[in-house]
Amino acid sequence: MTKSFFPVILAGGKGERFWPLSRLNRPKQFLSLDGSSRSLLQATADRLLKLADGWENLWVITSSQIAQGVKDQLPELPSNNLLIESQGRDTAAAVAWASLEIQKRYGSDALIGFFPADHWIADQQRFAQTINAAAQLAEKEEAIVTLGIKPTFPSTGYGYIEQGENIGSFYDLTAYHVNRFTEKPNRNTAETFLSTGSFSWNSGMFIFRAGVVLKELHTYAPEIIEPLEKHGPDIYPQLPKNSVDYALMEKTNLAYVLPADFGWDDLGDWNAIERLLKKEDNPNVELATHVGLDTTGSIIYASNPEDVIVTIGLEDVVVVRDRNVTLIVRKDRTQEIKQILKTIQNDERLTELL
Repeated sequence: MTKSFFPVILAGGKGERFWPLSRLNRPKQFLSLDGSSRSLLQATADRLLKLADGWENLWVITSSQIAQGVKDQLPELPSNNLLIESQGRDTAAAVAWASLEIQKRYGSDALIGFFPADHWIADQQRFAQTINAAAQLAEKEEAIVTLGIKPTFPSTGYGYIEQGENIGSFYDLTAYHVNRFTEKPNRNTAETFLSTGSFSWNSGMFIFRAGVVLKELHTYAPEIIEPLEKHGPDIYPQLPKNSVDYALMEKTNLAYVLPADFGWDDLGDWNAIERLLKKEDNPNVELATHVGLDTTGSIIYASNPEDVIVTIGLEDVVVVRDRNVTLIVRKDRTQEIKQILKTIQNDERLTELL
């Protein structure tokens, strides 16, 4: 890294599609989903610390509901580097507030990176090299750099970035101006994107100088940045709820992409467990004591090691047992878990399950 770098971990998400394991006071980022002893939040902090050159430069932004959990999981984090949202307003507000705070402390040329707390990264060294390349680009140019992930299958659950003009190499990675963003295409469109070789998955990771992103927010999202500058975080609940992709990245002319390949998964739902842990000698992914008959292609999970899950004649399903809830869902319908949570939320008898 050529100068001080300030990674910001976005840790306010709920991870609803991992319910019932992920709940309001124990969201996905507090869990370990890959069999390690470190939670997703802790693993994210671990890989960013070397890039940040220590805890003093690492920041976290989270919600008031889980702030204590963040403190418990990251006790070394300086208290003034933890930004606590009084009400979640999505990533645009989070990026604006954190960038303002870092600029106040370190100036408009401070290099900032934003990283979701719930990603899985396989190749730590390659990841660090990619961040260094993005930082080099952001330091050299007025650029908002996003990391593109080389697609491995025609996903309909990820956003896509189309590469435009080649602007040169940084370390050994080629950078491109962004032509366009496409959110969650259908299967045929995703297959077409893959066939061209000029599309990346949108990782949701961004690197830029503080002054660059704040200037662009003034141009494209004044309804977010101006109230924050005038009133500070007290205005947070009144800010519009919008993602940084919609509020800024799809509008700015300063968007650049670095296509990278370091082994990545955003752990969006229970099917991610299969991508991480599937073994050729087992027809299922079993994170439980499982007794099965004619059960294949399924994900079996129990949080209590004493619980036994017995299945007969199941195919391509997810079975999760956590405390007082059992979830059974077809693998191709896990995205609908958020829908069932709305039903539970509206039933007073069941709200304790959230």
